[in-house]
Amino acid sequence: MARVDYFNDPNAPEANSIVPSVTAVALNGAGEILLIRRTDNNLWALPGGGIDIGESAAAAAVRETREETGFDVEVTGLVGIYTDPAHVMAYDDGEVRQQFSICFHARITGGGLRTSSESKEVAFVHPHGLDRLEIHPSMRLRIDHGLACRAAPWIG
Repeated sequence: MARVDYFNDPNAPEANSIVPSVTAVALNGAGEILLIRRTDNNLWALPGGGIDIGESAAAAAVRETREETGFDVEVTGLVGIYTDPAHVMAYDDGEVRQQFSICFHARITGGGLRTSSESKEVAFVHPHGLDRLEIHPSMRLRIDHGLACRAAPWIG
């Protein structure tokens, strides 16, 4: 399903749903961040997705990372909670979601790189290489917060 992200756009459609979702910031031993290139909007992003009924947010981050990248992770902390109503995602079925994303720190515990139906590319990217990638501003904020040594999680 195709998706268009709107951020601080006065022409954005009005949200008609909100779906709790998760993302995970996972680094390899070289300090590179695990990213996917999404199939729905062609942007680079942290692995993640919606929380299923009966699933904890941390378990969703583990599951989504495995599904989209092939890597097993362990959640180690909270990066932040992102609920900006100025960020909406419009899907081709008419759904327009308001952002509600919980971003976690995660440690890679196993697995191996592979793509999925939601990730056309999977890569470890050095932080200095992030500016060369197309990343939505809201996702870039989560990445930057995940790479920073913050005393407390971001709430916003």
